Amino acid sequence: MHQTLSIKNTFTRFQSGIALFLMVLIMSFLHPSFLTVDNGWNILRQISINLCLSIGMTLVILTGGIDLSVGSILALSGAITAGLLKNGCGIESLNLFVEFTVLGAILGGLLVGGFLGFFNGIMITRLSIPPFVATLGMLSVARGLTRLWTGGFPITGLGDTFVEIGTGFDPLIGFPLPVWISGVLIILFIVFTLHTKLGRYIFAVGGNEQAAHLSGVNVNRVKLWVYTLAGILSAVGGILVTARLDSAQPNAGSGYELDSIAAVVIGGTSLSGGRGSVLGTVLGCLIIGVLNNSLTLLDVSPNWQLVIKGMVILLAVAIDKLNVLDK
Repeated sequence: MHQTLSIKNTFTRFQSGIALFLMVLIMSFLHPSFLTVDNGWNILRQISINLCLSIGMTLVILTGGIDLSVGSILALSGAITAGLLKNGCGIESLNLFVEFTVLGAILGGLLVGGFLGFFNGIMITRLSIPPFVATLGMLSVARGLTRLWTGGFPITGLGDTFVEIGTGFDPLIGFPLPVWISGVLIILFIVFTLHTKLGRYIFAVGGNEQAAHLSGVNVNRVKLWVYTLAGILSAVGGILVTARLDSAQPNAGSGYELDSIAAVVIGGTSLSGGRGSVLGTVLGCLIIGVLNNSLTLLDVSPNWQLVIKGMVILLAVAIDKLNVLDK
């Protein structure tokens, strides 16, 4: 009996890694181009954007919340960055016009993402609006502001220096820059969640919010930090996708929240909060990336791709619930 439980616990712990291994193994037989270096870099480039969103989503879900606005914040932050870089910012009443460097435009986009995430946090903590409702409202607000900012048209021609962020390679280690940036974020947030006071508080709030409060944890402040960080990470994703395409699209990020939530849940983070890890989310992103890439290589219809991804999410949630019940 004890041995059976031990095997089951081991399988539960490594189920994401096992699923990824099986997917890679099967696809290596189904398509000859799958196990090529170019396709490997392509998968890593694609998941680098989802990784930014999913790290933030992991923090949110660990507290027992949800953030449906990450895709729209990505779009607005990317559009703000592109607009500032190409057109600058003018204040007619003061007869003032400000031009932005690449760094200045990026900081502007990050500030926008952080502010929108902070606003989500205020709605949830100060007004006690459920996270689902608050972030659903922000999804609509940010998407509308993106269309207003862009006028419904893409902002293109952003310059070689900016585009290099999304398409270039690091000259020292030879990695694509988006992969390098997302790798740095992974390391930072693994350390953050496991070795900082705020990281431990995030798990405490998600595990038992009332107990955390009685232990002296400022629950509202923790949640405020978490949603702000999620907004900043969404902005990083927006900057990467804008640089990669050399274009800020009004509809950028549509549906990205689906892939983000899927990656977090598949990576083993419990939707009820308090249990999960950034490293698990990385595995979840790899699974989603390999799945998307495989379906594309196998020429599966985009409509069927949505069906399959939805079924994968339902399966991951069902496994999570079964694991919770077993404990």
